[in-house]
Amino acid sequence: MTTRERELTRLRAITRVMDEAIGLPGTRFRIGLDGLLGLVPGVGDALAAGIAGYALLAATRLGAPRSVLARMAGNIALDTLVGAIPVLGDLFDFAFKANRRNLRTLEHFLAQPERTRRASRGLIIATVAALVALLVLVLALAILLARAVIGLFS
Repeated sequence: MTTRERELTRLRAITRVMDEAIGLPGTRFRIGLDGLLGLVPGVGDALAAGIAGYALLAATRLGAPRSVLARMAGNIALDTLVGAIPVLGDLFDFAFKANRRNLRTLEHFLAQPERTRRASRGLIIATVAALVALLVLVLALAILLARAVIGLFS
């Protein structure tokens, strides 16, 4: 077995445990340790993020470019940040499956490096653009709110 195959085998095993180890009876839905850890306030999501970080290490070892690593890190960050919100975050943890997404991204990169690199760059650019637009919207609303408050006292 090559180093690449060993790395992917380990990553697939971690993904299975973290995202889909337990089938819910009567459904096709599966949950894993990631969602269960998210139920533990404070440390659960951080621990799950640490375990998910192994995918970044594996991707680095397998030669993934920064755009692919950034996409994977974004999945982990989103899973961790939203997962930290009580109740809603727990439901999100069970549904989002960042480890499965990262494994799929890495496998696509290994099969089609240039296509995955371009898609990852595009997603990162779109995400940054959306965040900038959101920031501008929040700032505009803050300015309007400040003007309204000042107007009340004038």
